[in-house]
Amino acid sequence: MAHVVVLGAGIGGLTAAYDMKEQLRPGDSLTVISENPYFQFTPSNPWVAVNWRSREDITFEMAPYLDKKGINLIATGAKRLHPEKNEVELIDGRSVSYDFLIIATGPKLAFDEVPGAGPSGHTQSICTVNHAVEAAKNWDEFVKDPGHVVVGAMAGASCYGPAYEFAFIMDTDLRRRKIRSKVPMTYVTAEPYVGHLGLGGVGDSKGLLESSLRDKHIKWICNAKVTKVEAGKMFVAEHNEDGTLKKEHELSFKFSMMLPAFKGVDAVFGIEGLTNPRGIILIDQFQRNPKFQNIYSVGVCVAIPPVEPTPVATGAPKTGYMIETMVTATVHNIMNAINGKEPDQKATWNAVCLADFGDNGAAFVAIPQIPPRNVSWFKKGKWVHLAKIGFEKYFIRKMKKGNTEPVYEKYVLKLMGVTRLH
Repeated sequence: MAHVVVLGAGIGGLTAAYDMKEQLRPGDSLTVISENPYFQFTPSNPWVAVNWRSREDITFEMAPYLDKKGINLIATGAKRLHPEKNEVELIDGRSVSYDFLIIATGPKLAFDEVPGAGPSGHTQSICTVNHAVEAAKNWDEFVKDPGHVVVGAMAGASCYGPAYEFAFIMDTDLRRRKIRSKVPMTYVTAEPYVGHLGLGGVGDSKGLLESSLRDKHIKWICNAKVTKVEAGKMFVAEHNEDGTLKKEHELSFKFSMMLPAFKGVDAVFGIEGLTNPRGIILIDQFQRNPKFQNIYSVGVCVAIPPVEPTPVATGAPKTGYMIETMVTATVHNIMNAINGKEPDQKATWNAVCLADFGDNGAAFVAIPQIPPRNVSWFKKGKWVHLAKIGFEKYFIRKMKKGNTEPVYEKYVLKLMGVTRLH
């Protein structure tokens, strides 16, 4: 009988666990290893950071729901993976053996690459619910004595949507408080232009997002590399298109949220043949590691090359729809392996996103993610704001029920009318 272990319990990991359990044979077993006992709906973190949501709204304890499905949960972080022994070493000293492993850890947040950055330094983060809760405390203090806000994404970041979201959500919150006029805002990003998104742009994302920033009186600096952060001051090197230095900025701020670059988590970092130099998991077309072929990976921790070279390093995002299809392919291919067959299913490398802007929003579809594309679609409207609120409730309810239906195909794509775009 086979024992499958899922390492990580975010959107990719928990979805993989439910899907895998549904496909396993009687007698097979499934274990989820997570550093946290709770699931967090990460896309809602920008709302938490301005107190539009609480931790309780977007998290739930996993054990009761996994137990109903017959899935074992180990709420202890992994210290080190030993792929040559098919074992996961835990930080409490235990080891868990596996026949097949799905790595879905998400990233390590590389704040350490910029001196003074991150929650332990001088900038806030919305990457985890804990970070967002801490950011909300700082936001409460900030609105009592407002000033300049700096928001954006650092060199090497690979997820830009949340930075735009948070900029516009802060703007909406400040306008509701009637103090927006007291808060100059600057968007600082490694992207070569506004709306690049790590995707080379999608549809008219450049024009529409530039228009939105202008409309909200948010200045921007692109091709920007944050070199260091001090208390209330950010040092930014702006580059030309050829990568040469264009200008150095010293930006004073009273509140700042900057998304970091991503690395692989410590448990896998530096394992030869498993990861690239930044610790991100290497996979083949079937989500399987080329060297350790009983290891598969899904989600943000998977290595995807940048869509195109950029003057300042940018990464390619892994959106929810892409992760969902990674999970579907992975589960199918592991079942093939269990039954003595070769893998034959591939993920759909398409990007689909709902981005909330506080009182409206933007949605985009890139099919495929890497140009040239069959579909390149970017739209704005209040319907996106309402859709994301509905999607949050829908997805959390789905995770509690252990529902394995494809949420993006059922909810997001139909909402966008994507089937009419093919």
